[in-house]
This record gives sequence, C-alpha cells and structure tokens, in this order.
Amino acid sequence: MSATRRTIARPVTLEGVGLHLGVPCRLTFPPAPAGQGVRFVRTDRRGTPTIPAVVEHAVLTERRTQLGTGEDAIHTVEHVLAAVAGAEVDDVTIELNGPEPPIMDGSAVAFLDALASAGPSPQRGQVEYLTLRSPIRVVDGESIYEAYPSDTLDLFVSIEFPHPLIGRQECRYAVTPDVFAREIAPARTFGFVREVDALRSRGLIRGGSTKNAIVLDDAGVVENTLRWPDEFVRHKALDCVGDLALAGRRVHARVVAHKPSHRGTILLVRELTKQAGKETTMLGIEEIMKVLPHRYPFLLVDRILEVEHGKRIVGLKNVTINEPFFQGHFPGHPIMPGVLIIEAMAQVGGMLLMGAVDDPETKVVYFMSLDNVKWRRPVKPGDQIRFELEVVQIRGRICRMNGMAKVDGELVAEAEMAAMVRDR
Repeated sequence: MSATRRTIARPVTLEGVGLHLGVPCRLTFPPAPAGQGVRFVRTDRRGTPTIPAVVEHAVLTERRTQLGTGEDAIHTVEHVLAAVAGAEVDDVTIELNGPEPPIMDGSAVAFLDALASAGPSPQRGQVEYLTLRSPIRVVDGESIYEAYPSDTLDLFVSIEFPHPLIGRQECRYAVTPDVFAREIAPARTFGFVREVDALRSRGLIRGGSTKNAIVLDDAGVVENTLRWPDEFVRHKALDCVGDLALAGRRVHARVVAHKPSHRGTILLVRELTKQAGKETTMLGIEEIMKVLPHRYPFLLVDRILEVEHGKRIVGLKNVTINEPFFQGHFPGHPIMPGVLIIEAMAQVGGMLLMGAVDDPETKVVYFMSLDNVKWRRPVKPGDQIRFELEVVQIRGRICRMNGMAKVDGELVAEAEMAAMVRDR
C-alpha cells in the first residue's frame, strides 16, 4: 500500500464568487514541500494566516464546511478539498484572497481541471493512510454513518428528499482518481426555491444562482438541466469525499452514509481519526531534562502531553507564585513576562525538533526568527499554560512552526517561529 507523495508541478489560479458569502475570490494552488499536507492561506488577511485542512480546525456550521473561526476563517471548503483528494494530491497550498473559495459551476470540476493543468509532481516521502481496525457508527440527527475496514475508499451514499425529481437515490463508488473525475466531480450542489429567502436572511447563498447550483421548484429544475438523473446523490458523495479529506491522510475505509451532512461527516472524521490513533508520547520532567539543556531558573516546560513527530506537539507549563521572575514583575501584581511565555513555547517546539535526532545530548535548538507574536491576556500564578505547536514547513535542518498558548482553553499568546538544530 506504499506510494510516493504528490504535489503539483506549477502554480495555477481560478477566480469567481463564493457561494454563501458572495465575495469575489482568487484561488491559487502553489506546489508545497513534501510532508506539508493541504493548507489554506488567507492572503487578504494581515499576517497571511494559515489553516491546515484537518478536522481539528473544522467548525460545525450550517450548509457548509468551515475551517477556523473569526475573520480569518475559511468557508465552504468541501468542493476544493474533494478535488484535491480525488486527484490524490497530498501536499498543496490553497491561497485565497477572500473568505471562501469560488463556487465556479457548483461542482469540483474547475478545481480538478486546474490541478490537472498544473500537472502532478511526485516528491520524497510516503503517502499516509487512515485505516480502521474495527467498524464505527456515527448518528447525528437524520445522518447515519457506518465505516468498516477496507484497503480502498469505498462510498455508499443514500439520500431522501420529498421532491419528484429526487425521492430516494443511492450511489456506490470505489473512489479512484478516474472514477472521481468521471462520476463524482461534475455533480453540482443543489437547493430549493422555497429555502432561498430563509437562507439569505441567515447570511447564506448570497453568491448562489442557477448558474452555479441546481435550483428546484415544485415543478422541476429552474433555468438548468441535470447532468444525470441522480446528480443529487452524486453531489452528496462529492461532499463526503471533500469532508473526509479533513482526516489529513488518504482515507481507506468502506463508508456507508445515509442522509449525509457536512456536520455529520465531520463528526465521522473525528471518530475515524480517534480510532486510527495518533502517535502520542507523554514525557515528564526527567525525560524533558534529558533532551533540553535548560536548567533552573530557565527550564519552562513541565510536561509533554502529545507528540506527532514532524507534525505537532503539546506541552504544559505550571505557573506558580514561586517563579523567580514574579519578585520583580511586578511586586503586588504578579504577571508572567510575555517574552517568557514565548520562551516556554519555543522550548516545547525544541522538544519536537530534538525528538527527531538520534543523539540529543550533542545537539541544541537555535531559534532563528519570531513573527506575528501576539499576547492576548495576562498569565498569573495558578495558571496552567497549554502550548500547541504545529509544523508549517521543514527544509533540511530548518523548521517553521505555528504556536499557540492557552489557559483554560482561552488563547493567551501566539507566534510563528523558525528554528534550527545545531551541534552544541
């Protein structure tokens, strides 16, 4: 089941309007380094925030799949992700100058054609697969999913709508690049005239029209024609492929989805990744001191909770009134210095980098740059800081990471950093 990872050979760009927010957007696919995975970048936002296309960043929203929150969020990502997954592209960046990819004709064809025109490019590293050890069942309202172990991605999708052109429809596909391109990618999104006013009152389908969606009234299709009689269930299969891509790996499972929804499929992906399991390692202070050269009063990591080598790390710092810096920062009003919060974050990142070397006692991590550093709220005695760092890029011995520091789930600081492992 081993295969070589793939990116694209050259950048390619599309333009159009977003379906739900109705904002014009230019989307560019640039090639990406091996191991990066799929990442969205908002080029219109300050600091060009990056959001990896993984389920940890998915938000349960209405009628679409959303990554991230607030002004930096990216909406309606399912069609472009379906094209990336259907084309079996493992590493690619998706740059947007707006909050939502263009809807194009309502299917995944334009994205798939763009990726094909850019050309596939094999690169170092092996494809990562998500496989199951045992069946999974997820129920979310009317959406019912069952997933079983398989050596390929097999989809069985069924839907039911009280409309004469739809009724009950079913489709079954062994999803390969050829099958996806021929049978699934051209299927367009659909909706009903009776829903338009209510959806627009909630800020949705502002960019929708009969040119980028199948619109149904009581009599049939408005100002359009179907590509297949069962185009409706085919599009639901397309949505499933796109949402399953949030596993961050190629999914190998037999998935049975009855009345699937974006929310339901995201919940399924969460269960799939939970069962597949991540490589986690909990390290106490004794193990940390074997790796990091820091000592009192400058060792600012108490525990490592999770490690995904080359990808992600989570660490803890317990802040007590006995910290030496509280004597002068500030008397009567103890606040942890912001630079030491970032230093603790960097030490957690150093643990991630040092975990990849064979002889950490002979190495040291030098941090080379800090960008977009922000402090959101003070850290005081009694707080426990949780540091979460994700790898953005690895080139040779240089690693770029995004880091967040949280107390009780609330963001207290964030930064982008670059570091290098060197001989001591």
